[in-house]
Formats: sequence, structure tokens, C-alpha cells
Amino acid sequence: METRAKTTREIKAALRRYSKDELLRLHNEMLLIRRFEEKAAEMYVRAKIGGYLHLNIGEEAVVAGAFSALEPADYVFSYYREHGHALARGADPKRVMAELLGKATGLCRGRGGSMHLFDTEHRLYGGWGIVGQSLPQAVGAGIYIDYTGGKEVCLCIFGEGATDIGAFGESLNLASLWNLPVIFLCVNNQYAMGTRFDQASAQEAIWRKSVAFDMYGERVDGMDVLAVRQAMEGAIRRARVERKPSLLEAVAYRYVGHSMADPGLYRTSQEVDAWKQRDPITNFRQILKEAGMIDDRQIKAAEEEVAGIVAGAVEFAESSPYPSPEDLPLDIYAP
Repeated sequence: METRAKTTREIKAALRRYSKDELLRLHNEMLLIRRFEEKAAEMYVRAKIGGYLHLNIGEEAVVAGAFSALEPADYVFSYYREHGHALARGADPKRVMAELLGKATGLCRGRGGSMHLFDTEHRLYGGWGIVGQSLPQAVGAGIYIDYTGGKEVCLCIFGEGATDIGAFGESLNLASLWNLPVIFLCVNNQYAMGTRFDQASAQEAIWRKSVAFDMYGERVDGMDVLAVRQAMEGAIRRARVERKPSLLEAVAYRYVGHSMADPGLYRTSQEVDAWKQRDPITNFRQILKEAGMIDDRQIKAAEEEVAGIVAGAVEFAESSPYPSPEDLPLDIYAP
């Protein structure tokens, strides 16, 4: 499921849209997500993280490109592969790592873990373990924005496996019918758990499903951070100004299994290696180097800075206490 590669002229035009500082921030954000996720995998293997662990490795361009276009007041409803989403939204890496380790200093005081990251300060509302749960939730937020006359938009993120469940059609139908400012972003990594999407869905091109709801749809190269950013800018403009929803399909690839419990035996090493040739970080670095915006010294400095952030997050998480049994009754509805 390839997308067309950009020409040199198109790459230069894309670079001109942004300042050097913005481009370097995109690079550093993708790098932080990659190194954080690699460390999370290591901590899982060391039995420091319990339960399930779903990683963003390979999908960094979708996360950085999409989140960098949002305003602080905008809403985000995510899903269980959301560590990178929390980081890109501005969450403290220390608190994200602490949550993965189940510590009291985590984003949810150790109660949510990997699949349930919440950060209300940055309007990130999950992190959930239910496939497609973000769809009706985002529509609810869109109704609230419309009812109160707000200028916010709502970003709804989900995987390709969620596009064949009932909530997908119901949510897109209401969003289009009521002109809600919701951006539906499908991260299509082509495998719903261990099943190839083209073997499970009659319509392989997810963006075309928008036609049934008279909604704008677009497929974008999810390995190209600038392509994702530009597509998001258009979707945000439609939502914030025109009050119209959009369906974006970002075609990406996860290098690792569905979760750390998944050895990924349903695909070949040749397929994985072929996608790694289009690595979003490596290729973006090369583009920046050819444009004279970054050099090897700056890359080394960025790697060292990110390594320090991740190491600090681990140190903070490991030294933090576990939740106290006395706090068990907190955050419940019943008295």
C-alpha cells in the first residue's frame, strides 16, 4: 500500500512552508518518540512494565506531523498506541514513563498504565483499550464545541481495524450531518493486530469511506512528516473555519508487533526491511541535511539531548513510589 514519493521540487516547496526552527522541532519530536518507545520496550523486557505495551515505532511522522498542527485548546481522543501521542501533546516524559511503570507520579497516578494515558492539562483524553472508542467520544466533544460556540477542533485517532465497526459509520454520519469540527485520523499501519487489512476489508482505501458520508477524505503518506502536517493543516482549517469534518488516512508501518506480546510472524522480515528504507526520521534528516538545515554535529547533539530526557524519565519513574493502598477509594463515583 505505497504512496507516491515526492519530487525534489515538491520537497523544496514543502520545506519553504515552515521555519527552520519548526522543522528541527519536528525532527526532535520524532526522535524523542522513537527513543522513548525503544526504552519502553527495554523496560517491558526487564519486567518493569506490566500488562500490554503497544509501541509507535515507525509511526512517528504521523504523530509529530498531526499534533504539531494543533492548538493547545484543541481536543484529542486517542487509542491504546498512544505513548507518542502524549509526548507530542506536551506531556512530561517523566510522568509518562512513571505511568507505564505503574507509579504514583504517573499521569494517572499509576492507575492507567500503557493503554490508558490521560492528560487533561493538555486535553488528551485517552488512551483506551477499546477498539474504535475514540470515534463516538470525539463526536461528543464536537457536539460540545458546536453547542458552546467554541473555536476548538477535535482530533480523533484510531487504527484501520476500527473502520469496519459500527461506531465508525455512526460517528462519521453524525459528524457530517451536524457539521461538527472533528478530524478523523486513521493511522493505517496495514495490520489490524495480525490480519492484513486488505484481507479483512472490502474497501482497502480507507479515505474513500468518507464518500458515503459526504465528507472530505484524503490519503497521505504517513512516513512523511511534512505531508502529514500539511494534510492536518487543511483538515484543521475545514474544521475550525468551515465547521466541516474530514477523514484522513495516514499510511504508515509499525516496525514491531501489535504489542510486545506479538512476535509478528504473519509478515516477512523482507517486508519490514523494505518499509524501514522509508524510515520517517532517517529520511527527514537527509532532507534537512541536503537543505543545509542540519548537520552531523547537530544530529549528535539532538541524540544526546533526547537520550538525557529518556534516561531522566526512567530514573524518575524507577525512584517514584507505587500508589498507596490508602488511595484506592480515590476517583470513584460511589461514596
